[in-house]
Amino acid sequence: MAPQKIIVPREAAGERLDKHLSKHVPGLSLERARALIDQGQVRIRGKKCQPTRKLWGGEEIEIDRPPPRRPPRRSVEGPELPVLYDDEAMVIVNKPPGIVVEPGDSEASVVELLAARLPPFDVEGVAQPGVVHRLDRETSGCLVLARTDEAVAALDRAFQEKRVDKRYWTLVLGEAPEQGRLEAPYGRDPKDPRRFTTRVPSARRAALSFEVRERLRGATLLEVRLETGRTHQIRVQLSEAGYPVLGDTLYGPAEVRSHPAARALGRQALHALHLSLPRPSTGALVRVEAPLPEDFQRALALLRAPGPGAGSGDGA
Repeated sequence: MAPQKIIVPREAAGERLDKHLSKHVPGLSLERARALIDQGQVRIRGKKCQPTRKLWGGEEIEIDRPPPRRPPRRSVEGPELPVLYDDEAMVIVNKPPGIVVEPGDSEASVVELLAARLPPFDVEGVAQPGVVHRLDRETSGCLVLARTDEAVAALDRAFQEKRVDKRYWTLVLGEAPEQGRLEAPYGRDPKDPRRFTTRVPSARRAALSFEVRERLRGATLLEVRLETGRTHQIRVQLSEAGYPVLGDTLYGPAEVRSHPAARALGRQALHALHLSLPRPSTGALVRVEAPLPEDFQRALALLRAPGPGAGSGDGA
């Protein structure tokens, strides 16, 4: 593959080489630029350079960008990943519950399953998709992954600039108000590092809004719109507001775990229903919705069923 060549403009005199490349080479992060320089794949006048080299303007830079490599192969078995949208820059899937997004020590992940089933990808020189946002293991629904470095950068900007609309459906215990908005500081719980909480002093904020979609027996179906994307955010904020998510074993009281609908669901009742975001290559808005999975539908049917105990459950 022929090296990529760029000419440093005169006004860039004095800039560091690594920072200049990350700003002016599409899809090249600062970390990736430094790695390529350290590996000798960036040259000025045919000579290798240091990441901190100061530019004088007018010189030609040659960059070798290796073809994508495949991660170490292992037998990857997992559930089907229904594709909701796919183009040259990104793919959006309907993630099933019970599967992690990123590779771990043993179990298959969304990233590995897509790399095996939907080539080609090229993110940071690796033939696998890039993660730009995440869903908890037990959360189902819309998940977008990038195909290229350029798409990673474009989608990251869209999330940071709040040009992405993410909406979730969740079943919560009790009767939530018709609509509301929650905003608070957000951080890790000092008493339990597995948990997060709004009850800490923190410069980081978490915000979401919600509205009722259906009132059920002893529970409420809410549509939640995220304004920020903090870890466990929906579960934490709704639980601390008094509307814990059914089936949430980490943040919910005993009632949300023993509830008949929670037992029918077998996980936390959280589904990423809707996602709209700008297409990286054109800026055109892409909108997708992920159908409710069967387990969520079973829990809804139980909560809608007439008769004593159908929705109240143990301690509801």
